Amino acid sequence: MPSLRPRPDLTAPVTVARAALPLIDLAPPAADLHRDVLDGLAQRPRSLPCKYFYDDHGSWLFDQICGLPEYYPTRTELAISRHYAAEMATACGPHTLLVELGSGSSTKTRVLLDHLRDPAAYVPVDIARDFLRSSAGALARDYPRLPVLPVCADFTRPFTVPADRLPPARRTVVYFPGSTIGNFTAPEATALLRNIADLIGDRGGLLIGVDLRKDQDILERAYNDARGVTAAFNLNLLARINRELGADFHLEHFQHRAIWDADAGRIEMQLLSARPQTVHIDEHRFDFSAGEVLRTEYSHKYSLEQFAGLAAAAGLAVRQVWSDRDRLFSVQYLSPA
Repeated sequence: MPSLRPRPDLTAPVTVARAALPLIDLAPPAADLHRDVLDGLAQRPRSLPCKYFYDDHGSWLFDQICGLPEYYPTRTELAISRHYAAEMATACGPHTLLVELGSGSSTKTRVLLDHLRDPAAYVPVDIARDFLRSSAGALARDYPRLPVLPVCADFTRPFTVPADRLPPARRTVVYFPGSTIGNFTAPEATALLRNIADLIGDRGGLLIGVDLRKDQDILERAYNDARGVTAAFNLNLLARINRELGADFHLEHFQHRAIWDADAGRIEMQLLSARPQTVHIDEHRFDFSAGEVLRTEYSHKYSLEQFAGLAAAAGLAVRQVWSDRDRLFSVQYLSPA
């Protein structure tokens, strides 16, 4: 076995100024939003894809949500990561290409990077272009010896980073924190995990945040915060559709609600029509009745056994699980079965 190179100090200053980060732009065409919104509004019950929450303002609002007292997932996952970061880094291995899906502000990533041994590069993937450029630039400044290659893309679909842009690495590890996997139905989650399995190859790994089943009151408080930040985040989806598609949603005529569906094992985030109303997009007309539900997001919660079964269906096996004392949340390391 070849000897391993010593872990460098990734935060050490360098004397050469770093140029602005080039961004690999694989963002889907604007027409996708138009098609997906029209398709969702034509369904019964009506729905909108949650991936469109994350324009730049939506990404900023979600960062605010992560700091709310009711919202346990972020602080719990961050505490788990800080406590077990060395073990997670050992599972990832040295000279790893770290690809983060839905990177956002990359807060938890820093904890992992501080413990990884000689990482080859960091590839943050996010759909919010300006927010990604800003957060990736901040991380690159703080880790001047680490190659940072931001990719603007919809990670729910297969994407390929040009090979000539990537440095050599021993293996690829996908980092997928934040329980985002819970936003997908079982068939969707299985398809996404299969895409990840293809991305990491036979020798790679997946470090993923998985929210666990818990008391209904804890869950519903987390998605109905007292300050109304989650409500603003939910309504911002309509504001984006108005701005980008020329729709005429009246935000004041919709109300945020998040409820626990015990049978499906998920929080369902909704917008309720407060009155009979009509929304127009181009020549399309959508009539809402009073109290009609517009679904905007699922957030599935798993037992450890349930998630292991989901992973197995995608050809992945759970190798390690880290959790908090109260079993609110888990971080899991998977590799090809």
